[in-house]
Order: sequence, then structure tokens, then C-alpha cells
Amino acid sequence: MAIAALTSWRERYPWLGYLSPFVVLIALISLPKGQALIYWEWPIQVAVVGAVAYATWPDELPIRPTRWLTSIAIGVLVFGLWIAPEVVYPPYRHLPIFSNALFGHVGSSLQAEALKSKSVLFWRTIRASTVVPIAEELFWRAWLMRWIANNDFEKVPLGAYRPVAFWLTALFFGAEHGPYWEVGLITGVIYNFWMVRSKSVADCILMHAVTNLLLSIYVIAYGQWQYWQ
Repeated sequence: MAIAALTSWRERYPWLGYLSPFVVLIALISLPKGQALIYWEWPIQVAVVGAVAYATWPDELPIRPTRWLTSIAIGVLVFGLWIAPEVVYPPYRHLPIFSNALFGHVGSSLQAEALKSKSVLFWRTIRASTVVPIAEELFWRAWLMRWIANNDFEKVPLGAYRPVAFWLTALFFGAEHGPYWEVGLITGVIYNFWMVRSKSVADCILMHAVTNLLLSIYVIAYGQWQYWQ
């Protein structure tokens, strides 16, 4: 009965599978966090968002990537773009154009105690490389880029290029990344481009996952905690 009810909801509200994982992820991130949640916040997010994505995944979307090598290569490229400015010029991210009242300031959201926990680092990496790419690609490129073009988003083919929708989605995606807005914008353009070329949410998720996984490894290996906002 529960499956039938869910199927009915998905038929009535086709956006459910595209928005639910992202909305749930944002809601969980926004919850007040006490000391007790230091070690449980990340596995809870992985479990809950993963379950929501599984339960509401749109039937029309294939779950397997078809362009593995290119998706992985783009993910690696975007990782390089993220770290390049600060590798070349370490004070770069503290320039007023990035660190200000509008976009916020560079710094990790993790408490010092959490940074010493292998469990926290593990689950933070798992979250970044699994449920975050799923939730964000469903929302940004599978739904928003189509919805801006037409409120009845299902009438817009997946990966269809509509200039206004393409660039607005990239702008919003960049703004989401706060003091990393400019590299977020470039990333949004590249990710949007790959959606247009591949027509595949699964390939975009793989690409995004590779970027996030490499960035997480870099953060932990070199203590660059500022990337974990």
C-alpha cells in the first residue's frame, strides 16, 4: 500500500523525485546542531537523503552512466579548478570580492573536535561524494534548468539547451557556494554543458561525485578545511 501511495504521489507531483532529496538535504543541514550530533550528523544525512532519493527516484531517469571516462575526466578537471587559485596564490580566497558580508567568509563549519575524528571525516567524505551529487544534480540540472524554461518541466527534454535557463542555473549554482562563487559559477557552466551534451543525470552525478571525492581527499590530506564550509 505504501508503494502504491508513493507511486500515486509521484504521478500527481512529477517534481517530487527531483526536489525531495535536495530539500531534505538542505533541511537537515539547517537543523540546529548540538554537541551530541557531532558524530551522528553526517551518517544521518547519508541515510535519510539516500533513502529519500531511492524512494522518489524518477522512473524516467536511467541510473547508470553511459559516458564513464568523460564524466570522470570532467570531474577531475573541475577539482583542479577548485583548488588552483589558492594553490597559486594562498591569500586569494580572502580578497574582499570573495570574503564579504554578501557571500560570507572562508572557514570550515566543522568544530575543531570533529576534525580529529576519523568517523566524522569518513562520513563527511561519503556524504560529499554520494548523496550531495545525487540531490544537487536532480535539483539543478535535471529539474531547475528545465523548469526555468517551462513551468511544465516535463515538456522540456532532459539536457535541452535554453540560454536563459542554462545561465540562470549556473548563476544560482555559483551563488550557492558563497565565497567560492566564481569557481562555483564556472563549475555550474561546465556541469550544465555536460548535461546538455550527455543528456544523462547519471553521468552528471558521476562527474559531480568525482569532483567532491577528490576535493574531500585533498581537504583531509592537506588540512585545507576551508573547503568544507
